[in-house]
Amino acid sequence: MTTPFYCLLVIAIFPYLAKLPLAKAMASEGRGYDNKNPRDQQSRLTGWGKRALAVHMNSFEFTPIFAIAVFMNHLTNMGAAPVSAGLAIYVVISRFAYMGLYLAHQANFRSIVWFSGLIASFALATASLWG
Repeated sequence: MTTPFYCLLVIAIFPYLAKLPLAKAMASEGRGYDNKNPRDQQSRLTGWGKRALAVHMNSFEFTPIFAIAVFMNHLTNMGAAPVSAGLAIYVVISRFAYMGLYLAHQANFRSIVWFSGLIASFALATASLWG
């Protein structure tokens, strides 16, 4: 298995890692974690908790983009393995940084990191064209 596929595994797990701060925010909301109506409870979150929900949801949204990039890279790569590995690792690092920046309420840096991870995903998908 190649590095991009290992990175895809991390990215596929990431939405569930991002659920940890969300679950903490829900548990701290005042009434405890509402497992009967979690989405209703999530809709009431504010501040840090609302940002934790946004990270969680964005992680689900980002996963297919990266998955497509990894599969395109795998199917078309003509020997640019070190570049592909570097791009995939960068995407994983950018997602962790994105989560930290989002929770820390650093909107501008968060957006830059998100965009750079997206560009790295597109670069991974098209690496055979320029690698």
